Order: sequence, then C-alpha cells, then structure tokens
Amino acid sequence: MSAGAPRGLASSGQKPITEILHPLSAAEETLSPGPDVTVSGGGEKDSGLTNGTPVETSSPASASLLFNRLQLDDDLDGDARDLYASTETRDLFVTVDDPKKHVSTMETYITYRVSTKTTRIEFDLPEYCMRRRYQDFDWLRIKLEDSQPTHLIPPLPEKFVMKGVVDRFSEEFVETRMKALDKFLKRVADHPVLSFNPHLNAFLSAKDLNKRQGLALLTKVGESVKHVAGGYKLRTRPPEFCAMGEYLDTFAQKLGTIDRIAQRILKEQSEYVTELREYGTVYSSWAGSEEELRRPLEGVAGCVTTCCGALEDLSENMSQDFLPVLREYVLYIESMKNVLRKRDQSQAEYEGRLEAAILRKQEDRTPMPVEVEKCQDKVECFNADLKADWERWQSNKRQDFKQLLTGIADKNINHYEKCQAAWESLITLLQEKQTEDKTSETN
Repeated sequence: MSAGAPRGLASSGQKPITEILHPLSAAEETLSPGPDVTVSGGGEKDSGLTNGTPVETSSPASASLLFNRLQLDDDLDGDARDLYASTETRDLFVTVDDPKKHVSTMETYITYRVSTKTTRIEFDLPEYCMRRRYQDFDWLRIKLEDSQPTHLIPPLPEKFVMKGVVDRFSEEFVETRMKALDKFLKRVADHPVLSFNPHLNAFLSAKDLNKRQGLALLTKVGESVKHVAGGYKLRTRPPEFCAMGEYLDTFAQKLGTIDRIAQRILKEQSEYVTELREYGTVYSSWAGSEEELRRPLEGVAGCVTTCCGALEDLSENMSQDFLPVLREYVLYIESMKNVLRKRDQSQAEYEGRLEAAILRKQEDRTPMPVEVEKCQDKVECFNADLKADWERWQSNKRQDFKQLLTGIADKNINHYEKCQAAWESLITLLQEKQTEDKTSETN
C-alpha cells in the first residue's frame, strides 16, 4: 500500500518496487507534509472520536424496544460489519471453560479447559480437549506477536493482581478471567491469518507446548526488534496512521475517564446499600413496637430490602460485565499502539537504508541493494495488515459496545422497575389500611 510509503521517495528518482508491480492512484501517491515524529513517540493531540455515529436523541419506551432498534441497526450495517464474510469460513470453534484449582507443594494455580472443534486438515483430529493455565495463554500470545509482527494480537487480561486487594483464587476473579481468556482465544480463532498460525495449532492440540525453548528464542528476537531502526528517525508518518494514533489517544482518555467514574459509582453504591440496609432495619424494629403501624412499617422495610437487592444486582453487572470490557479495550489500545510503533520502526529503517543507498549510488552508481527492496516490502506488508486489522477491530468494537450499552440499559430498567413495583405495592397496602381504618371508625 503506497499510503505507507515515505514522502521523501519522490525526490530520490528511484521508483518503489511496488509502484513498478502495481500502478498507484494519484490520491495514494500524494501524502500531505507533517511534523517529524520519532520512532518511539506517540501523539498527544486530543481530538474527538471522528468515526462515531450520531446519537439517537429519543428515548425508547422499554428495554425490548431499545434492543429491537439496535437489532435493526445491526441489520442495516451488516455488510459493513462482516468484513471477511467472503473469505472466512467458520471451521474452527474454541471454548474456554471449567476452571479448576490445583494445589502442589511448589505452587497453587488455576487451569481452564480449552475445547476445540474443527474440520481443518492442519489438525489430526476433529476435536480436542486440553487443560491450560494462564501462562500457556501468555506463551501463545507472545508467539503470535513474534511470528505475526504486522498483525494486531488481541490482548490478554492482566497477569498480576495486587495481593491483599484482589483474591486471584476467588470465584468472581476466576470467572472474570475465564471469560476474558475465552474472548481472547475466540478472537484469535476468528482471525483470517492468526487462526492458521502453527503456534495456535500447538496450543489447541499439543500436550507439551515446549514453552521454555520458545521463550528463550523470543527473548533474543524481542531484543533485536527493539533495537531495529534505533539509529533512524521517522520523517513523516502517513496521515492515515497519524489519524489512527490520535484516535487511540482520545479513545484511551475517554475509556480511562469512564472507568474512574464507574469505580467511584461502585464504591458509592456499596456505601449506599450499607446505609439503606440500616435504614430498613429501623423500620422493622419500629414495627415490632407499634401494632397500629406494623403493616405499613413492615411494608416500608420490605421495599427498602427489595431496593437493596436490585441495587446490588446492578452493581454486580457493572463490576463483572461492564468494567471488564472497558479494561479489555484499554489493553487493545496498547496492543494497537505497539503495532503502530513497529510499523514506524519498519518505515524508519526503510528510509534510512534508502537514503544511504541513494548516496552510494550517486557516488559510484551501484544498483539499489536488495535489502532496501526487502525493507520496502516489509513496510507495505505492515501497512496492508494494519489497515485490515484496524477495520476488523473497529467493527468488533462497534458490536461489543452496542451489546454492552444495550445490557446497561436493560439492567438499569430492570433495577428501576423492581424499585417502582415495590413502592407501588406499599401504596396499595397503605390504601387498604386507610380503608380498614375508616371502616373501623364507622362501625
């Protein structure tokens, strides 16, 4: 893709290899000038989320209506959403479930069942069932990142947790991590390139992953990648990739703000539930000492108890369903930025080698070195793969957040409906009590 070619090529007099093979459009050949950026740097410009859709101002009457309207949007956007419908065949299905705790003299850890069903000829059997622990998933991701450096690798949930703050063996934590690992593996299995990676095949089917040898090699490779293009400075990042970087910075800032506010809301809701329970207890105690008001007071206590339960359900949904999605996309942003940095390193290396080759050619008229052509091919590969994965990521993001926000609306509606029904029942009880009192006075 020529959109990723350095702007300085036009003055070199040397036609890019891909231009000889594939004629380029004028729009792709021309790149607007921009400020120099360093290979390791990232944009700090705060801009709006330019690819957002208009916000619907009217409020749906119910959760089902909201869901139906979103379903209609999904149908209308179907062609744009299914970017790989014509090339992908769903012939690989994976599931992560059934966590189990293992205790030994050396360590305590959790394993998860990884089930696979496939018709691909690369697999010896149509079904597999393996048990993997977190470090096995981590091994897979490192292998994918090393062997497919031009692609966006889905993130894993964070490995480390603060001792004393989060119990990593608690049922809630294990359940949340299991869901995240399942989503990670499904995203890899659904990818048109990553799903054919031999390391994924080994992860799904091999009893022994031989991680030690692989990680030792990866350490050396990783260090070499870090120092690639270390002496070069990127002249100009193409505008489309600048836009990606700016979008990621803005998106990360907004997700971070939402996460901080959501954490405060959870804390305040927890404190409110504690106070509300004490509030309800007072009415129960009062009802025991005043017979004439017993039924109304017990009714109030019952309403408060119902509201406490509804609020706890709402908080649990935010904690287990809403926040994990936010954190996954924060990690996704870091993964995307990492691929962008690698792309910049590749372009910087190409520009540096090309500039040196041009100088040598001017001095002794030597032909363009093969290394320069290989570097250019690498840049083109980065550009094409990054664009494809960006579109795929944006499509997945839209669907994930539609589902997430629909769930939030549904849970909030259920919460308020429970509270409303409880207080309406109290009004009915009070009206009946008032009728009884009037009847008693008449008699």
